[in-house]
Amino acid sequence: MRRHVGVVASYDFAREAELRRWIPPGVTCSLTFTEEVCYRDNLELVSRLGRPNLLAEPVRELVDCGAEAVAYLCTACSFVNGVAGERALRDKMTKHGARQALTTSGAVTAALRAVGARRLAVVHPYQEPVDRLLATYLEASGFDVVALSSLSLDAVEDVYTVDEQRVIETVVGGDHWEADALFISCTALPTYDALPHLEERLGKPVISANQATAWALLRAVGAQASHPGQRLL
Repeated sequence: MRRHVGVVASYDFAREAELRRWIPPGVTCSLTFTEEVCYRDNLELVSRLGRPNLLAEPVRELVDCGAEAVAYLCTACSFVNGVAGERALRDKMTKHGARQALTTSGAVTAALRAVGARRLAVVHPYQEPVDRLLATYLEASGFDVVALSSLSLDAVEDVYTVDEQRVIETVVGGDHWEADALFISCTALPTYDALPHLEERLGKPVISANQATAWALLRAVGAQASHPGQRLL
């Protein structure tokens, strides 16, 4: 039986081709987007994208086309309001017909637990105070954040110019001897090819936002993500 999953991405999501590399041939993945929002800074952007009501129409669209499980693919949008805010997003998705609902932030914490992580080094592209809200969310979910490293971007939009090599360099530089895993936050960052090389070089699991979302979404329908030797998968 062919499985069918659905993804609601934030309106500015630009990594669809990479996301689909995790989707195996026997699974249909339908993708839709949130409506565009206006913002003045990073916090306002993710706060507006983190409103549960924003998901009603795109979730119904995916349910109507047969998606068995639906993910909200946006990291900061699903951690900005804390653990309770992440749960509220899933509750809204379920209310609008999703049989199984998940978010990127919820998928990340599940993935980190799956690889046995407790102490984390985290790499992110956010401005203050979104970076601190990320650490707060992870700590409330039971992890110790021992290092929090920024890509040092000047503007929110600069995340779309980050290439894989810059991600690799920031992750390597952001590792910490106490960390038993690393997390690369933000669905805008390219990570598919980098993950196995980073894990081999650093000798520990490296989890990315898109990877964790694909893993959790496919697991929800009894499927397994495609991967080039990534530890989680």
